[in-house]
Amino acid sequence: MCLVTIAWNCHPRWRLAMAGNRDEFHARPTAPLQRWAEPYEAVIAGRDLRSGGSWMGANVRGHAAVVTNVRDPTAPTGGPSRGELIAGYLSGSLDSIRYTEALANRAGQFAPFNLLIADAEHCAYLGNHPAGWQNLPPGVHGMSNGSLDAPWPKTLRLMRAMEKWLAQDATTLDAIWQALADESRPTDSELPHTGVPMELERRLSSAFIRGADYGTRASTVIVIDHAGQGFIHERRFGPEGVFLGETRAEIPGDGN
Repeated sequence: MCLVTIAWNCHPRWRLAMAGNRDEFHARPTAPLQRWAEPYEAVIAGRDLRSGGSWMGANVRGHAAVVTNVRDPTAPTGGPSRGELIAGYLSGSLDSIRYTEALANRAGQFAPFNLLIADAEHCAYLGNHPAGWQNLPPGVHGMSNGSLDAPWPKTLRLMRAMEKWLAQDATTLDAIWQALADESRPTDSELPHTGVPMELERRLSSAFIRGADYGTRASTVIVIDHAGQGFIHERRFGPEGVFLGETRAEIPGDGN
């Protein structure tokens, strides 16, 4: 997952609204959004079939999680899959604060990441590059491949789309899907400097990335009300942004 916005505890109907894009190599095998099998039967998410984890998902109790990598070509690579962070939280019994505290002790084992996890009471952020965590305050937040709330142009545009959607109390997701499909690129002066060549920085600067080998593989939206009920909706894409299908799953919210 390489771009996400989250509205946390700032709307009369929705406790959480989350929207994001997963950018990945098209050759990496992936299963579509679905309810997972035992021992992860509480998880509702797409699945990376190479490592077994996920990038963004929910569980039947109305908890949600999302992870992005941090772009730094000088940072160490390897270690456990970052998708494990999502599967571990959504399939487990720990609340967001306790899970974050436990994970902080071994966060350095993973390649650079940003993690957001939410339960009925809290939304916790944990990052390992640089290391830090916090209990997220109510409001609309965003992150891409930099730090939480870093003002990257595509992150700010997606956050504004979320704020507008909440303010209008829209009954459809059209505006959110449109923002996730945005291929506009900022000027070079607006681009972040993450240590990659400028040509690549430009290519990665749009919300939706279209390419033959690498690009946006999935757009996902999660909305959960204050009772823990809601839905998760995924749209999938192939090389050059070809639409491959979509899936929506209900979140029953059977206990918090």
